[in-house]
Amino acid sequence: MRDYGICHLSTVPLRNEASDRSEMISQVLYGELLSILVNGDKWCKVMLEEDGYEGWISRNQFKPISENDFNKHSQLLRTYNLDLVEYVWDIKKMLIPVTIGASIHNAPLLGQNFDGKLSQGEFKKENLLKTAQLYLNAPYLWGGKSPFGIDCSGFVQMVYRLNGLSLPRDASDQANEGEVLSFIEETEPGDLAFFDNIEGHIIHVGMVLEHNYIIHAHGQVRIDRLDQSGIYNVDTRLHSHQLRLLKKIV
Repeated sequence: MRDYGICHLSTVPLRNEASDRSEMISQVLYGELLSILVNGDKWCKVMLEEDGYEGWISRNQFKPISENDFNKHSQLLRTYNLDLVEYVWDIKKMLIPVTIGASIHNAPLLGQNFDGKLSQGEFKKENLLKTAQLYLNAPYLWGGKSPFGIDCSGFVQMVYRLNGLSLPRDASDQANEGEVLSFIEETEPGDLAFFDNIEGHIIHVGMVLEHNYIIHAHGQVRIDRLDQSGIYNVDTRLHSHQLRLLKKIV
């Protein structure tokens, strides 16, 4: 019989192995549900309900919930915090900070309330750019999903999630979604561009903007030029990434 849990803290590391010293491969944001694959005394291997991503989380950084609550809340209309930082509170008026993207629809499982700005659950492609710009200047952090540290695929995943669309966690998996486009001129704002290394592996992703610009996480979430060769860094005046693929997700 499988056990289940919910993240009750703002931003929790999801690690590659069962150790505080292990690489952080993603983050678990407030309200995210998880199913427990390996139930250890100090560490649990879990699968996140939102995207199926697997990793290790410290046992004291989530709270157990019943299978019934897990299944019930998995079916709810998903609403997320749309402010960079807000608060939830409980009956004792204890405040807990939550970042943009926190799963507010699951707050009742923790007996907590929220009165900030919420995503509406209705997809409009033009809103992708408004959401993306909220993350501008967020520092790059491998495995990050918050405005205090985010990686390239986490950035794209969160922007789409906040607009009601689910994408895989990693850039290489995101590249399998949607429709291939042949030229930059065929893209619309909100489409995705993928970039590879010399071995041909997808290692980077960004969101296409108007007039051949791209917003992506590289050092920080920033805006650079996009051409058929790749990303042209407006500060260094050099190409930083080699273009591999253009995709229309919706």
